[in-house]
Amino acid sequence: MLERPPAGTIPDTPGSYQFKDAHGRVIYVGKAKSLRQRISNYFADPRTLPVRTAQMVSSAESLEWIQVRNEVEALMLEYSLIKTHRPRFNVRLVDDKSYPYLAVTLSDEWPRAMVMRGRKRKGTRYFGPYAHAYAIRDTLDELLRTFPVRTCSDAKLRRHQRLGKPCLLFHIEKCSGPCVGEISPEDYAALVGELMGFLDGDTQPVLDRLEADMAAAAQRMEFEQAARLRDRIATVRRAIERQQMVADRNEDFDVVGIAEDDLEASVQVFLVRRGRVVGRSGFIMDKVLDLSPAETVSAAMEQLYGDEPAMGWPRLVLVPEMPDDPELYTAWLTEMRGTRVELRVPRRGAKRELASTVHDNATETLTRHRLRRASDHNTRARALNELQEALGLPEAPLRIECYDMSHLQGTDYVGSMVVLEDGLPRKSEYRRFRIKGVEGNDDFAAMREVLHRRLSAYLADRDLPPAERGRFSYPPQLLLVDGGKGQLSVAVEVLEELGLDEEIPAASLAKRFEEVFVPGESEPREVPRGSEALFMLQRIRDESHRFAITYHRQLRNKRMTLSELDGITGLGPRRRERLLEHFETVPKLREASVEDLRALSWLPDTVAEAVHERLHGPAA
Repeated sequence: MLERPPAGTIPDTPGSYQFKDAHGRVIYVGKAKSLRQRISNYFADPRTLPVRTAQMVSSAESLEWIQVRNEVEALMLEYSLIKTHRPRFNVRLVDDKSYPYLAVTLSDEWPRAMVMRGRKRKGTRYFGPYAHAYAIRDTLDELLRTFPVRTCSDAKLRRHQRLGKPCLLFHIEKCSGPCVGEISPEDYAALVGELMGFLDGDTQPVLDRLEADMAAAAQRMEFEQAARLRDRIATVRRAIERQQMVADRNEDFDVVGIAEDDLEASVQVFLVRRGRVVGRSGFIMDKVLDLSPAETVSAAMEQLYGDEPAMGWPRLVLVPEMPDDPELYTAWLTEMRGTRVELRVPRRGAKRELASTVHDNATETLTRHRLRRASDHNTRARALNELQEALGLPEAPLRIECYDMSHLQGTDYVGSMVVLEDGLPRKSEYRRFRIKGVEGNDDFAAMREVLHRRLSAYLADRDLPPAERGRFSYPPQLLLVDGGKGQLSVAVEVLEELGLDEEIPAASLAKRFEEVFVPGESEPREVPRGSEALFMLQRIRDESHRFAITYHRQLRNKRMTLSELDGITGLGPRRRERLLEHFETVPKLREASVEDLRALSWLPDTVAEAVHERLHGPAA
């Protein structure tokens, strides 16, 4: 369940926010004028939220946000992230519409300028996307006095061609009148080309021409015409909203921001492709050694570009400070990319502003990480202290081991051991046991074997030097078994037999009523429902069950696979292994024809026929 971030950690700035599920997938992207106000709305009483919003919040496990400078940038960033991640709760855009484009229908005899949404059409040139449809219409309305191309529908064009009279737009100088032959196809094509060049960002020739016309009109003392041209120049200058959020359209670069303290560093990188921020990545770096700022940048570069980034290596990497050996890192990135890569510290302009934004995001991430770490640590400490009090332990159980058994009618008997250290899973310490000395269905005997093997290994290792100790060199401060009083009695017997009953406390957690039993008491201990202590016990119990089931299924599947191909003359272990590598699974092998098997150069025909007969004959 997603917890509400402390309000003070959410910036009161424009930006984009992303809800993620338990697997880290982005499930929703939104935009906000104030991230703090918008995000707080999602954590109101679920009964007051729209059904779909409540469902999204209940599906989310984490929340991130990216700050930008203004609302338009937040909207464009939202659009880029939705295109990149395709979140399932963003079936449509936040405003229940797709982003609008300014389109020019080049496939028409007389190309038309219009606002378009949705699927792209062949033979049409698109510019944008833009923040708002009204912005495009206002822009287009201003541009039509300079580039009077048609905006009417095809039906209206044909109607005025039949009438032989132009529409109102021609009379107010917002159309060049192609319907009545007022402009030649060549001149119209040049006009369309000039409009597309302007929309592409090549604005200077148009401004130069208008300024020259204005000067000529003033020279001829046509001051009214010169004033109209002056106003037209002003409208052209503000005509197009910046399509790119941060840079020129052809620029690809990464911007790295770092915020650090003495122990950790937060690294954030914004990925700019074709001038837009299309994504963000980042991580918290544990500074094991004292690092200078330049060394921190070097370590961050290695983490970011050690493997090929998802968006590829950029041409330019903007960093807050040069790494400790700039030439080395430049050469390394150049070799990885295959073409020249430049490292640069932005000093001024738009790139400096963007670098400042990235640094702000790194600082916010580090702040949230500190608070989350403190909160998680406090929660785990509270759970461990509650366990100590509820079970009467001599100290808080910083290392808990939980054991579970799994089998199918006494076959493929396995046991699992999972470990929590300081309240967190320590997966490198997980162990699996294949039961060797138990026949039939006997969970107690299987539990006894597993515990005896684990604790005997501890006794054998504890007096050795640390470098010579094996896998079971640390004792648990709480030994937890999955089950009721019967399983707990087995654990106590093993501890007493090995002389560890005074050193290692034990308990059991029964599935039926989540009852916790301790040695020497017939009634379960009172561990409050909903407490952090009971939640921690449930979590480790469920993890041990999952781990045991997974191992049991692996053994069972392997045994069933081997049994089907066992005893075939000429099919030894190596050929059997190659068959499974080639067909991946036995069901796929069963689907293969005898000709498919004979086609394998390393499998003799007689063996291929024997395999096919085994899988398809009467015995099968």
